[in-house]
Amino acid sequence: MKNIGFAALAAFSLAVAGPALADDMPVQPSDYVEVSSISVDDGHDLEYINYLAGNWRKGQDYAKAQGWISSYEILTNEYPRKGEPDIYLITRFPAFADPAEGKRRDDAYNSYMKMTTAQQQAGSAARAAYRHSDGSMLLRSWTWTK
Repeated sequence: MKNIGFAALAAFSLAVAGPALADDMPVQPSDYVEVSSISVDDGHDLEYINYLAGNWRKGQDYAKAQGWISSYEILTNEYPRKGEPDIYLITRFPAFADPAEGKRRDDAYNSYMKMTTAQQQAGSAARAAYRHSDGSMLLRSWTWTK
């Protein structure tokens, strides 16, 4: 437990002191990496992958074209153990949007997708019958400077 606390403190110190230590650091912060863990009920793999290949991909491609995200990918867990997710959805993005920019993006996204937020949530609720979100993580990528 003590090591985890120390690691968290060290990571926080790097995040706060990062700009001041930039010249001395062999790494610099890069994209945020959001990882969503998804489990799919037996017999629904094709149904879910068709959703990913359709609306999810359309939305991700739009977000990438707008510069909101850097990249995205789908990873499958080829040898899942009991309790592990089947699919990981990965999205990389350079920065968080402030509230005004977030609202502008939501409006542009909804217009592009030709869906309201209520329609998007209804679709998510329908998929929840066979697709389950097991959790998500927010990671940060670091790139070498030296």
